[in-house]
Amino acid sequence: MDTTAETRKNLYTYAVFLAIAAVGILYGNSLAAQYPDLRVWGLPNLLLLLIGVPFLWWQSGAKLPNFWEAGIYNQWRVLYPLGVGLFFGLLDVMVFKWVLHPEPYSELPPFLQPFPYSLFLYFSGAFEVEVFYRLIPLTLLLWLGAVVKKGRYLDVFFWTAAILTSLREPLEQLSDNRLVVMAYALLSGFAMNLLQALFYRKAGFLAALNIRLGHYLLWHIALGLYVEWVELGSI
Repeated sequence: MDTTAETRKNLYTYAVFLAIAAVGILYGNSLAAQYPDLRVWGLPNLLLLLIGVPFLWWQSGAKLPNFWEAGIYNQWRVLYPLGVGLFFGLLDVMVFKWVLHPEPYSELPPFLQPFPYSLFLYFSGAFEVEVFYRLIPLTLLLWLGAVVKKGRYLDVFFWTAAILTSLREPLEQLSDNRLVVMAYALLSGFAMNLLQALFYRKAGFLAALNIRLGHYLLWHIALGLYVEWVELGSI
């Protein structure tokens, strides 16, 4: 299959993700009056994601698999990444809900949103994070690594990019909390992001995205359902 056909698949898939985000914006705005604290995307969020479009042509040039690269089993693109994400999501639920906040919530906390709107918001949120934490920086640096000395130092470029991008999210999310909590957040966040970089190199962008979707499925969506329907429903 030629690169043009692979790129078209990248573009079609990216367009579907943008469409899901657009539906989420419309849905969120329809609920805004009912939920004053609802987190709703706007048109600028959607337009910002267009920055990632040019990088859809560079996947092969950066020695990365295209979204639906032939020869890559869907276990590596979907099943295994989702399992990794679910594992980290379960860890977060155990640490932050069962251990640190076992008492029932009196309202939905900011990191949870009402269901089924949460499906749209957190899918789009995962997509946005992966565009700016993985698609753009990894593609750019690995494309550069493929050019320098005809790819002689490609592994150096990859590991540098993988480590730096894996540190970004946990460092950005550090808060004034107990040292043990900050250490857990830093280590688990780094580990998950590093695995995303490794899966991206092996199976493409969708594999990295599916790790985050697996994490969000438990941490944001399932936990939100529990808080909304069980804890708040009993008030």
